[in-house]
Amino acid sequence: MGQGHGHGAATSGGRHRRPLVIAFALTAGYMVVELVAGLAFGSLALLSDAAHMGTDVLGLGMALAAITLAQRPATSQRTYGTYRLEVLAALANGLLLFGVAGYVLYEAVQRLSDPPDVPGLPLLVVAVLGLVVNLISFRLLTAGSKESINLRGAYLEVLGDLLGSAGVIVAAVVIYTTGWPYADPIVGAAIGLFILPRTWTLTAQALRILMQVAPPGMDVEAIRRRIIELPDVLDVHDLHVWTLTSGMENASGHVVVADGADYHDVLDRVLALLADGYGITHVTVQCEPARHEDRDTPV
Repeated sequence: MGQGHGHGAATSGGRHRRPLVIAFALTAGYMVVELVAGLAFGSLALLSDAAHMGTDVLGLGMALAAITLAQRPATSQRTYGTYRLEVLAALANGLLLFGVAGYVLYEAVQRLSDPPDVPGLPLLVVAVLGLVVNLISFRLLTAGSKESINLRGAYLEVLGDLLGSAGVIVAAVVIYTTGWPYADPIVGAAIGLFILPRTWTLTAQALRILMQVAPPGMDVEAIRRRIIELPDVLDVHDLHVWTLTSGMENASGHVVVADGADYHDVLDRVLALLADGYGITHVTVQCEPARHEDRDTPV
């Protein structure tokens, strides 16, 4: 019997913790500005957007907390550490985004029937400030969003805010120049519709990981056939491939080895195939002789 293990040095999210901290601070600071401005100008639009920003601060905070907790070492009880907290945070962010998108669409419908009196110029000034803040946060989180599902959730929230700020700027210009009050609910509905499909994708990815489904595009049966093609390998059974957290793929299985073969050589070939061919670096392989299976067969 032989076993092989490979371990990643850090999670994908952990490598991008600093940009997330900066984005969290910027978003929280802008939320306070929006809240103060909304109260000062009596603007329902600004107060509503401040509430929306509050959910983003919560989402970014959860993502940051998950990454921080995920850096804790494994224990005898939590043998995989707390890596899965990143995936749980991504799922929570997805559900939060669904709620925000639903609220935005509901408010848009209400305002179409009874549009509020929104001051154009104050709305424009605050929206431009928000656009600058969101552009900075968006840039900070872009790289991490390609590696970590947790950071992708935070990235989508900032992307929604970025488009929201751009939309509010358009609505503010229309209101300021024409006084047409329907610009605000129309832009709000467009933002809500934009958020929904991307939120669905994020939530589906998180659920896929939690269900321990094989990573997208990874054919487990094809991997099994390639292992069997290796020298001295007779069969492979109980092969499992799953994602622990973003950037950390896992595999386990039983490899039936020909009589007289060197188990260490077979193990090294299997590990090299999984690492080089599929990027799977955390592997547990049990090598066993053909007669081991025969012993399990009823007489």
